Amino acid sequence: MDDRTLLDGLTGTATALLERHLSWTKEWFPHELVPWSLGRDFDPAVPWDPANSLLAPAVRSALFVNILTEDNLPHYFHAICRLLSEDGAWGEWSRRWTAEEHRHSIVIRDWLHVTRALDPVVLERSRMAQVSAGMSYANDIHGPLQGLAYVTLQELATRISHRNTGRLLEDGYGNEIMNRVANDENLHFLFYRDMATAALELDPSGMVLAIAAQVRGFQMPGTGIPDFAAHAAAIANAGIYDFAIHHDQILVPVVLRHWRLESIEGLSPEAEEARGK
Repeated sequence: MDDRTLLDGLTGTATALLERHLSWTKEWFPHELVPWSLGRDFDPAVPWDPANSLLAPAVRSALFVNILTEDNLPHYFHAICRLLSEDGAWGEWSRRWTAEEHRHSIVIRDWLHVTRALDPVVLERSRMAQVSAGMSYANDIHGPLQGLAYVTLQELATRISHRNTGRLLEDGYGNEIMNRVANDENLHFLFYRDMATAALELDPSGMVLAIAAQVRGFQMPGTGIPDFAAHAAAIANAGIYDFAIHHDQILVPVVLRHWRLESIEGLSPEAEEARGK
């Protein structure tokens, strides 16, 4: 099925899921979650001191990766519009999703600065490097079906990472912020998961091929962050996000149980072979 026919066939579902999303979301304000009274001016002549932060190094790594991942929003928006469409419900969803995601970077960064949890100079330099470099992995996502498969897995992974990071924060404000962000990410995950489910019904062979490609080649969007490998290792060692979590909390419940990959019938030989791998 060509991309235009596929998207036209899924537009009704996109409209319904967008309406569901808007009915489920609750308005919230970043400025109400940040403990502004803890803040003080930064003196450019006085470097940030790790002693200012009460967080364990692994938690700082998680927050560093999380905020820089959220910062790369312009590239995600561009990729989603390229893979899906800017017309009708697709465009409405992409713009709404972007507005909600931008709120995440706002509230996390404000909290990080007020609490001095991370070095603000390193953070800003890394943000500039990350956004300037773009998102290279987007080039490995081909067509709307692979796009839907990828963002489903990625949004759930992001929700899990945010929530597990929040659990390790002794700061009540930080914990509430990460939970609030994770709640948004969960609603985004549900939109994409159910769009992918509808795509499986419309083009089962095409979607199975897309799922297989993205499961095998999955990468988090933060892979271009400076020193990502070292941060990812610290995050995994702290139990925030690792391969076991990816398998048990993403692949099994979504790919095997919800999408019921093993029970789909009528697949093309190519899709059947991909499922078997």
